[in-house]
Amino acid sequence: MDRATAIFVDGIGAAAATSGILTQLQGRIFALLYLQPRPLALEDIATALQQSKSNISVTIRGLVEWHLVRRTPVGGSRKDHYEAATNFWRVMQEVMERRFRWNLRQALAAAAETERALEQGGRGGDAPTREAAAFITARLMGLKLFFTAVDAAIGAFTQGKPVDGEALRNVVPLAAPSGKRR
Repeated sequence: MDRATAIFVDGIGAAAATSGILTQLQGRIFALLYLQPRPLALEDIATALQQSKSNISVTIRGLVEWHLVRRTPVGGSRKDHYEAATNFWRVMQEVMERRFRWNLRQALAAAAETERALEQGGRGGDAPTREAAAFITARLMGLKLFFTAVDAAIGAFTQGKPVDGEALRNVVPLAAPSGKRR
């Protein structure tokens, strides 16, 4: 691999490793394929990245799932060949939907479960005081308002509609208990 490609491959690999979405090797595979003028066979990817073919085969499946890489037939060859996605709009839609929106919905589910627990009260004297319950409820309301607004914004983004960032910034202060806005 030439020096310029190696710099890009290592840089994207490092970025992927801290993304929380891809592994370093997935980032390196994507970067390598992105700079190639035609699809590469698994063996070629493995050789370029100094990895085993089986490791590349297992790792590339995640990239295919994220729509970052696609399997591409090459005439006259029975081998699997791959190329990187170039439609970053589609890639970002997938990431927003599958990663960030899922996380938001997990947080909203935790807030709803916490609210149910507050409504049911504690068993065996482990219920918070009324003051603590009111504070927790106000905090949960702020979280729910904000995450619901972000969820809607992600939905708009993935559909190519405008997102109002100012509206998102103003959600949490509206939910804060009076006199305690930040």
